[in-house]
Amino acid sequence: MPPFPNTEVLHTMWFKNIYFYRFTKPFNPASEELEAKLADARFRPCGSQDLTKSGWVPPLGRHGVQFVHETNGYRMLCLNREDKILPSSVIKEIVQEKITEIEETQMRKVGRKEREELKDQVMTELLPQAFKRSQTTYGYIAAQDGFLIVNAGSPKKADEFSSQLREALGSLPIRMPMVKQSPSDIMTQWLTGERPLPAGFELQDECELREPGENGGIIRCKGCDLQSDEFKAHLEAGKRVVKLALNWEEKISFVIAEDLTLKRLRFGDILQEQAHDSGAEDAAAQFDADFAILSMELARLLPQILDAFGGEDDSALLKAS
Repeated sequence: MPPFPNTEVLHTMWFKNIYFYRFTKPFNPASEELEAKLADARFRPCGSQDLTKSGWVPPLGRHGVQFVHETNGYRMLCLNREDKILPSSVIKEIVQEKITEIEETQMRKVGRKEREELKDQVMTELLPQAFKRSQTTYGYIAAQDGFLIVNAGSPKKADEFSSQLREALGSLPIRMPMVKQSPSDIMTQWLTGERPLPAGFELQDECELREPGENGGIIRCKGCDLQSDEFKAHLEAGKRVVKLALNWEEKISFVIAEDLTLKRLRFGDILQEQAHDSGAEDAAAQFDADFAILSMELARLLPQILDAFGGEDDSALLKAS
């Protein structure tokens, strides 16, 4: 079996960014089947001529061997990606040296096709010597809630996680969550006072505004009084809220975007102390305690977010028979 990355679990459990997907039909593969399919699609390091490789690793890193870590019915997975680092400036410099040598010794110009061939040759020579960089992405299947929840800082990473999971399992019936009302409109109304914030949510001091239209200007506010006359003047001028910082029940703070992704999550002292007081005796037990708290709180938070924007539009969801 190829070696797994020395994943340190204690610093990765508290998700920092969330892309969550809705299962479009009931999805709850047997644990044994899920484990076997992820094992078949396990991470294998880059070969001498590979630029990148992705595959599944145990969520517990060096503290475990299972590819699925289950707590209270929630199943945590971990995707590892390894990339070879080949700076384009280095490749360009070496290619140019070869071109210069050819042109000076053979007294001829190097054409475009030959330049590309030289570039491929240089990359082939450098790849076995290139440094490697590994990155892990965590996500979990919340079958009882109907969600796939991924800790990713960009759409690309979230899509890679879901795509690799679909490839490993053969199917993955998901879509981005859809709500009945425009999140941008609702957030704007919260700040203009036309609509009250839902119970449990509090405004923080950060938001992003955008002017209507493709080339509309963007204003980012941080550490601002979102209720000030100066700020409200922007809203009265027609700008719309596309990102907004909120606090939920003094437990979790985050920035929510108009596509319902959550960024810069911070879990409050109440939850951190609860995890610290779990009595965990080792890293694996601490991971389990953290995951239990994380999944329990997100199981409450995410439906409340959907409700805050008029409720979920489930027209495309297939109901269980």
